[in-house]
Amino acid sequence: MSVTRLKETLAELSDLHHAETIADWDARVSMPPEGAEARAHVVATLTRITHERFISDEVGELLDGLDGLEDETDAALVRLTRREWERARRVPGELAAEMARTAGVAVAAWDKAKAASDFATFAPHLERQVELKRRYVECFPEIGTAYDVLLDEYEEGMTTSEVQSVFDRLKEVLVPLIASRADGGARLEGPFPVDRQQQASRLVLDSFGWDPAKWRIDETPHPFASKPGLGDIRLTTHTGPGDLTSLFSTMHEFGHGVYEFDVDERLARSPLGRGTSSAIHESQSRMWENLVGRSRGFWRWFYPQLQPLFPEALGGVDEDEFVRAVSAIRPGLIRGDADEATYGLHIILRFELEQELLAGTVAVRDLPEAWNARMKHYLGVDVPDDAHGVLQDMHWSVGLFGYFPTYQLGNVVSVQIWEVARRDLGDLDEQFARGEFGQLREWLREHVYRHGSVYPPRELLQRVTGSALDPEPYLHYLQTKFG
Repeated sequence: MSVTRLKETLAELSDLHHAETIADWDARVSMPPEGAEARAHVVATLTRITHERFISDEVGELLDGLDGLEDETDAALVRLTRREWERARRVPGELAAEMARTAGVAVAAWDKAKAASDFATFAPHLERQVELKRRYVECFPEIGTAYDVLLDEYEEGMTTSEVQSVFDRLKEVLVPLIASRADGGARLEGPFPVDRQQQASRLVLDSFGWDPAKWRIDETPHPFASKPGLGDIRLTTHTGPGDLTSLFSTMHEFGHGVYEFDVDERLARSPLGRGTSSAIHESQSRMWENLVGRSRGFWRWFYPQLQPLFPEALGGVDEDEFVRAVSAIRPGLIRGDADEATYGLHIILRFELEQELLAGTVAVRDLPEAWNARMKHYLGVDVPDDAHGVLQDMHWSVGLFGYFPTYQLGNVVSVQIWEVARRDLGDLDEQFARGEFGQLREWLREHVYRHGSVYPPRELLQRVTGSALDPEPYLHYLQTKFG
């Protein structure tokens, strides 16, 4: 059986996925709120058609006889397609469609509930998502735990016990580090006019090498990045006048976007034409946001450009004071605004609560109470309302259970990759101080981005760093920076 026909079929399926991506992007960026129900049906229909087309016997027959291909890329395509086909075959088409429809309706409900800080109105939608996730898990009775099933969706081969082991090690260091260094320091006082923040973000994006003919950036309540197709990268950010969070959000989403943009074009319209896992993807967003965007070299270059944009807020703030302010350990309520040290505890909290929701040891109606207690225990902060607590993230409305751990795994991986890049490229801080980011991007393109999903995440990490997942470089980085 020729691999050519398989590629043609997968290209058609990829086009359907791209249509779903555009519908989702529009729903989150520009669609009127009352269009949510109709859009949910559109996405559910697209999902059902794509799912049924993919799990067909035809695709299975195309896969048969293609094992042992000599070409590395073709062999990877068959491996990944077979894995995804076998998983998808377990899931009834009506369940796949209902999960998509529920997500579309629940996101709109989450928007309203967060604006009103009213978890009770969102709770029925979350209960429905938990119910659907349990039904989904039942499709995979041979896989370890319920959470293993969901985690493997985003991080191939990863188990709950492995994540727990890494997170236990992180807590050993993070909890005392935060307790000893969390003085907060001086905060930057705005206002920071939105149009000038957007100007600053564009300056950074231009320096990182984005192409306005192939990229765009828009405002949305919850930032994300997407790739509807080749040469079409869409970033979003959320800009408020009270702080400069949007600048770091923009760099974060650029990391996701550049990974997708720099995948080898030959892999387009196939399962290989995307990042290999959520943790590897997150390693790149956190690298550009933190390891680049919070580095001394970056601000030596960019602060002289930023300061004149906000003369009232930053006119009397020197560079050292500014860098201390944007890097301080400051336990807070919002994950997206969290500093590099406390961020991990925000993720560990969600990892624990997700497992408890699936197991039924925490009921959805009791989630705000459990959330608030965990925030007090881990970060010592009191949650004033649902909007700043359990409703702050949209992920559960979409049904992304098992996804949150990959954020912190991405932090760990980012430093592992960063250390190899620094070894190969020399003094990156000096390059950044000159506004030069091309060498790092090209190195990442060569070692990470261009491969797309040719290599599973474990193999890619081993190829790049020579080691398996290891929290120690990340912990050393934090202890050096803050200790």
